[in-house]
Amino acid sequence: MEELRIIHTDLIKETIKKLFCDANYVLTDDMQEAIRQAETRETEVLGKKILGDLLTNMDIAKEQLIPICQDTGMAILFMEIGQDVHITGDNLADAVNEGVREAYIEGYLRKSVVSDPLLRVNTNDNTPAILHTSIVPGNQITIKAAPKGFGSENMSRLFMLKPADGIEGVKKAILSTVLEAGPNACPPFVIGVGIGGDFEKAAIMSKHALTREVGSHSLLPHIAELEEELLEAINRSGIGPAGLGGKTTALAVNIETFATHIAGLPVAVNMCCHVCRHRTAVI
Repeated sequence: MEELRIIHTDLIKETIKKLFCDANYVLTDDMQEAIRQAETRETEVLGKKILGDLLTNMDIAKEQLIPICQDTGMAILFMEIGQDVHITGDNLADAVNEGVREAYIEGYLRKSVVSDPLLRVNTNDNTPAILHTSIVPGNQITIKAAPKGFGSENMSRLFMLKPADGIEGVKKAILSTVLEAGPNACPPFVIGVGIGGDFEKAAIMSKHALTREVGSHSLLPHIAELEEELLEAINRSGIGPAGLGGKTTALAVNIETFATHIAGLPVAVNMCCHVCRHRTAVI
């Protein structure tokens, strides 16, 4: 057992505030490099120009500290809390929402959240956030902030396949989602996939998969092979940057898996645009 640590919610709040501002202003190094490499490889003239424009936009946002995209996303957080941590101060959810509120107000980020899905009244501060927590060994807290735009979110899909559908059914579900998304999800994509668990576990895994470093692969050999196969197939689709044709439709396919029931094969596909934003901090 590690020594008990006391962490005040003020530190959590300030960390979250910085993470969401940073995520909206500057893409992670791996995302920047993936787009630069794609621009170098792209052979279609229009596709190459669009990727160049994305790079210019990315550089301007970084230099001027302005949002990379006008849709600054709904605030999604994954928080791994060490079991030897004692959180003191405010209620954790309140501290999280205050960090998001300050980021979106003080960082001049668009407020895109409505308080009720049917009445549609804007909360004017982008809260409440969606918070996923898990208890892990240790005395630290790892926070992943992932602002998620809804142009790509709206093109995401969940499939409750039968076990008999097998791996070919999984491939079909993922590829059909990408083809249906087309230009609507602002390619080139990063595609998060969750396979297994149940209805909500698959969806959460697909969201979390989007926070993985571009170019990394599953530690499971058969899943890593599937990631590569799907990425190649998607890039042969010809959708291309902005959906206007080219060889760069996706930058990565990231898959997470979990045990599941003998009668089920859940598959969730979470589409993300070329602005795949996420930032991580450990406190």
